[in-house]
Amino acid sequence: MNELVKPIDKYRNLFGRLPVIGMLHLAGEDPVQRALQELSLFAEEGVSAALIENYHGSLDTVIQTLQEISQRRLNVHLGINILPNKFRLAFPFAVHYGAALIQMDHVAGKYDQGELDMPSYRGFRESFSDIFVLGGVWPKYYQPVMGSDLEKDLQDGMDRADAIVVTGAGTGKETPLEKINQFRALMGTFPLVVGAGSTPENAYTQLQYADGAIVGTSLKFENKTSNPVDRVWVRDFMDVVKEVRAYQEQQEASSP
Repeated sequence: MNELVKPIDKYRNLFGRLPVIGMLHLAGEDPVQRALQELSLFAEEGVSAALIENYHGSLDTVIQTLQEISQRRLNVHLGINILPNKFRLAFPFAVHYGAALIQMDHVAGKYDQGELDMPSYRGFRESFSDIFVLGGVWPKYYQPVMGSDLEKDLQDGMDRADAIVVTGAGTGKETPLEKINQFRALMGTFPLVVGAGSTPENAYTQLQYADGAIVGTSLKFENKTSNPVDRVWVRDFMDVVKEVRAYQEQQEASSP
């Protein structure tokens, strides 16, 4: 990628405007088949990308799912998130199975749970430079150590990832609008993705400030990650996203 290309342009060249990235949590009695069904549903409803994550399933289940998906042609970008923050597996999996992106819990900051192994990450990042990285800063389930500086950590994150993910307190928990606005103010036009708790009710407001959303829980029956995706809820969410896209396009067209 040409270094002169702005990060937001690189982001939109891959995903388009305001992408929705659906989560494949690998749950159920046959998680591979469910993931295939949900991936097809995402493609049919206009979801931009899908992240395979070992949230419920094992690493073997991730591999089996990737093997099956790699044999199909679907109009959805594929992503991988190996918890917790296992980029050493995610990067080579992405290349081997034709995924366009990976997600990492965090790419910057020091936490009670530890920090990123930068020498190792730098080497993987250089070796797999074509893989798009969604990286968290001050994410859910991680507590920044005392004295942490959000502005510095975001700057480091923007140097290490292609988009920053902002989250609230946990999976399915709404990301506070104040936190989204804080990240936006410190990041300028750098791509910002809401990584948790987006719903049809809050998406319109969130996407006035963020550049996309990773969505899982609110697309499931009864808002439980272990349940299947509900097509009606996906459609409801995408209807809101389409409204925001249309509004933004209208604003840009009318601006001098």
